[in-house]
Amino acid sequence: MSTVPAATAATAPPGVQAPDPPRRGRRGPRRGAVKEALAAYGFLAPGLVLLGTFVFVPLAGAAALSLQRTNGFGDGVWVGLDNYARLFTDPVFWRATLNTVLFTLVVTPGSMALGLGAAVLLNSVLPARGLFRSVLILPMAVSGVATALVGVLVFDQNSGFANAVLRALGLPGVDWQSGGTAAFVTVVLVTLWWRTGFNMLIYLAGLQGIGREMLEAATLDGAGPWQRFRYVVVPMLGPSSFFLVVMNVIYSFQVFDIVFVLTGGGPRNATTVLVTYAYDNGFVTRDQGYAATIGVFLLVVSLAFTWLRWRTSRTKDLVG
Repeated sequence: MSTVPAATAATAPPGVQAPDPPRRGRRGPRRGAVKEALAAYGFLAPGLVLLGTFVFVPLAGAAALSLQRTNGFGDGVWVGLDNYARLFTDPVFWRATLNTVLFTLVVTPGSMALGLGAAVLLNSVLPARGLFRSVLILPMAVSGVATALVGVLVFDQNSGFANAVLRALGLPGVDWQSGGTAAFVTVVLVTLWWRTGFNMLIYLAGLQGIGREMLEAATLDGAGPWQRFRYVVVPMLGPSSFFLVVMNVIYSFQVFDIVFVLTGGGPRNATTVLVTYAYDNGFVTRDQGYAATIGVFLLVVSLAFTWLRWRTSRTKDLVG
């Protein structure tokens, strides 16, 4: 005979009936787990429906379209991997790929360095910090098209502000639109102006999360300002840098609006990037199948880079 009820009764206060011993059935915990899982899926369902409708279904459609040859009229003709084989023999595609890679290599470290410098300054005792923060974040409040239109006002080779300043100084104007290198520089400069505020905001949040105790300890150990920044601040900003590298590289792979408004991909494909080339194929020449192939290529490269960065980063989970 079990002694559990007796033990329970012995420990109960006088005049109070002891509670019944818990029943350890097999279905109780299982039913609780099922209810929790159902509740979780219920909360996730709206997001999953939206994600499937506007992301996964279009991705599947684009992957299917990349296996077809189309001309904008009627149904496409299934050609298998012919569009992917065409990529390797397309000189414009390789020029666009080279421009995209070069754009990424310049804009990503440049905007991150400028954002980090601005964050360090605005995290210190600086007069009118709020005003400077608002000025740097202001480009984030407008679209890329609006930012590019401001860039047109500055870099128009006939009536732009930049050439007006150069001529006022007695210097010759620059062919910002008709010169290949100059056109690429305009795209980079406008993009840096647009992206610096976002990087500054993320780095500023990271700086404010670093404990003062670590900096004070480094100071007591004899570290100067540069040593504290190099060996304490920069490593502690590892998660912020990891996030910004991934976001900036993905953005650079997908850049379209600034290039389209500023240069349209010209002159002579000097500023053509992968997304503008996909746009030209999909909406100008009506070869949607080949445009979808370029899009799938971009997706695979972006996923591969993100996975590689995740696997190789040592500071993504570092906390202060």
